[in-house]
Amino acid sequence: MEMNETTTQIIASLAVIIGLVILRWLILHYVHRKVDDPEMWFRAKRIATYTATFIAVITLAWIWFDAFGSLSTYLGLVSAGIAIALSDLLKNMAGWVYILGRRPFRIGDRIEIGDVAGDVVDIRLFRFSLIEIGNWVHADQSTGRLAHVPNGMVFTTTVANYTEGFEHIWHEIPVLITFESNWQKAKSILREEIDGASNFDSMARDRIRKAAREYQIKIGTLTPIVYLTVRESGVELTGRLLAPARERRLVDDTVWSHVLQRFAEEGDIELAYPTVRTFFAGPIAVEGGRSETPDPDGSDTGS
Repeated sequence: MEMNETTTQIIASLAVIIGLVILRWLILHYVHRKVDDPEMWFRAKRIATYTATFIAVITLAWIWFDAFGSLSTYLGLVSAGIAIALSDLLKNMAGWVYILGRRPFRIGDRIEIGDVAGDVVDIRLFRFSLIEIGNWVHADQSTGRLAHVPNGMVFTTTVANYTEGFEHIWHEIPVLITFESNWQKAKSILREEIDGASNFDSMARDRIRKAAREYQIKIGTLTPIVYLTVRESGVELTGRLLAPARERRLVDDTVWSHVLQRFAEEGDIELAYPTVRTFFAGPIAVEGGRSETPDPDGSDTGS
């Protein structure tokens, strides 16, 4: 008897699934004949799929109701199914509560989350919006696009806040000069220019120290500095300074404008570029069997 009841439930379940598949196909076939808009067709297809799935879950649960043993078990399974189906929405709602409660960012902050960076302009129940920066724009400036990010991403992706606590970040400007240049003078010039471009007052210094106490940040020197290193094509001077997060490109423009002008006034400083130097020793074979030997004074001796 038990086997016959189970067989009946299996047959009923298969009938429900096949019937819903056929019904969905008939509905979509009718809609496809009446609708030419691809967007409306996509929406109709998605709605039909979600509706058929929901009906199948409810119907199959009802068919196997006796196997579940109680109404509470049935309702629990239905609730679990709904929770799984709406997991993304629930996660986004939890993310909204987290954003409002813990404040990893606020409207007006500049943040980076995943592959998207920009200024936060809106925070809603399921998503927040950014005015995008970067991307094909080769600087931290707006692209003009609005990027909508699901709130749930704050639980799975690192959020970098450019402006939380204080609105200055460290910025570096590399300057490459030739090996023959007077690097001491060039370093002094670059230091003077980044000092002038550093818009860093006592209030900004106090905000940094306050943020350091709140997040246990170890801060070192806050004044601009120039580091020196050697590259394949020359001597690299790297100016490092605290700049407003939204003005990095302006700082670059200001520093480079003055540095180029001052370097041009100096006769012993030249900017470097990728170069290849080759040194020969001994005779050099040339076409026609004639060889040439470079003299130390730069003249060639043929033999």
